[in-house]
Amino acid sequence: MSVSISGEGTSEDVWRGWAAPREWPELDLEAAGVALTPVVVAPHPDDEVFGVGGVMTVLGGAQVVAVTDGDAAHPGAGAYSPAQLAIMRRFESAQALRRLGLRDSAVRTLGQLDGAVDEKSLTKELEGLLRPGQWCFATWRGDGHPDHEAVGRASAEACERTGARLWEYPIWMWHWASPDDPRVPWHRARRITLRTGVVEAKRHAAAAYESQLRPLDPGAAAPALAPTMVERLLRNYEVVFG
Repeated sequence: MSVSISGEGTSEDVWRGWAAPREWPELDLEAAGVALTPVVVAPHPDDEVFGVGGVMTVLGGAQVVAVTDGDAAHPGAGAYSPAQLAIMRRFESAQALRRLGLRDSAVRTLGQLDGAVDEKSLTKELEGLLRPGQWCFATWRGDGHPDHEAVGRASAEACERTGARLWEYPIWMWHWASPDDPRVPWHRARRITLRTGVVEAKRHAAAAYESQLRPLDPGAAAPALAPTMVERLLRNYEVVFG
């Protein structure tokens, strides 16, 4: 999908004033009886926590698939090489999951090129992980970021082939879209309301991604993720498209 993800995007105040999310069907994780550990597919380290950190906490675990190391997030960061950024982001992801209380959660790092996800190989990788009926959370196919959309398409194909249950979580959509935006499949939206303790755990986990939340170089004007973006992703509910 061709969209603009520049600027500050739609403010959280605008989203907060929209009544529709309060009417979306609730995805009751505690009553769902999820038998198999869910698979969470993240295009870059941090997407898993910002997108479904609350879901992982409530379900008590996840198999996280980090497709890329996010080493292209700071193209002008002369103080760090891509290899150093990759190590940094892997460390941040492990720390974030520990902060969610998911110490037993494995992270499968694929090391694909940031900005050039290989959908075919990712689909094959996911086919080897997924089982019939297993829940798979992946970024939405219409999210507006090429890596996010590629991951969404590959995950959808793998779920179709294996009989796994796909749930798509939006990240950048909250930036470029607006309430009632016709480009978004709101009719497929499911809401996961997060208890206060879960919200606090998610916020603590998100803070582990220092490389994304602060400028890496002394001369950098802004962090990779603006505070307005972070605010949209750390509200007291999460959304998936089913």
